[in-house]
Amino acid sequence: MTAKDSKSEDEWKQKLTKEQYHVLRLKGTERPFSGKYWNNREKGLYYCAGCGAPLFDSNAQFESGCGWPSFSAPISDKDVDMQSDLSLGMKREEVLCNKCGSHLGHVFDDGPKLTGLRYCINSISLDFKPEV
Repeated sequence: MTAKDSKSEDEWKQKLTKEQYHVLRLKGTERPFSGKYWNNREKGLYYCAGCGAPLFDSNAQFESGCGWPSFSAPISDKDVDMQSDLSLGMKREEVLCNKCGSHLGHVFDDGPKLTGLRYCINSISLDFKPEV
């Protein structure tokens, strides 16, 4: 099991940009079609912008039309954690980085046939490293 990142909120504020802190730590959302990876088609891996943990492979990325990067599955179920989110008057499943607890986005059951899931992830919560 991976050791949990135990930064204080002051340490997170120093490490992250104001926009990253709003999404990763305060569970905010970036505007659709505004993030740097919503339409990325390069091959490579996506990592947590908070702690660097590997999260998603571009082979699982697909165009969902929602305006955020969408994936059918994480690299491993151990990389992400799910939590019930009842905010905004609806029931959703929040996706969190399992290593540092940062908010990544939400998962929905309207994805492609293989998994049926759509991990709708904020670009600002990710770092991308292309294949070499």
